[in-house]
Amino acid sequence: MRGKSITSKNLTPLLEALGEQLGQQAHHFGLVVVGGSALLALGLIDRTTLDVDVVALTTPSGLQSPEPLPAPLVLARDRVARDFAVASDWLNTGPAGLLDFGLPDGFLARTTPVAFGAALTVYFASRVDQIHLKLYAMADQGAGRHEHDLRALQPTPDELVVAARWTLTHDPSEPFLVVLRETLAHLGVVDADIAR
Repeated sequence: MRGKSITSKNLTPLLEALGEQLGQQAHHFGLVVVGGSALLALGLIDRTTLDVDVVALTTPSGLQSPEPLPAPLVLARDRVARDFAVASDWLNTGPAGLLDFGLPDGFLARTTPVAFGAALTVYFASRVDQIHLKLYAMADQGAGRHEHDLRALQPTPDELVVAARWTLTHDPSEPFLVVLRETLAHLGVVDADIAR
């Protein structure tokens, strides 16, 4: 079901409600969030999104895959979806596959952690890491919102080159390298030394 969009105005109330629901179940979760909602939370963009993308859960031993979402989190998410009339999967694990090949070095240390009550802490990905992820998404899936978000982040050529090198750890194939170079050229970075 497609519900109301998530905006800079209702994102915080949504996450506060999620924290409240989790608190009622006596559970605590740490969610690592990327994508549009993280950009909204940090004031880096001003657009709507349909979901909150969870790339990982935090544990005492480090990051772990959020798939499948733990049952208490699903229950809390579904109650919030009903109460706020947002999409039933407004909190989802769409980008969880990024963990398979690793997030950029130092990723978690650069996040901005925000507590939503005692039961929920959300770690929003930093600007520099969002540049990595958005460049990868733009090269992999095409421009659209990914290019819009990337340009809003105003990356320097050096930041794009570092991000490009990281994307090649996820897809080192020659066809992807060609697309990545074309993407960088589209963004104004030509003849960069990215294939290390």
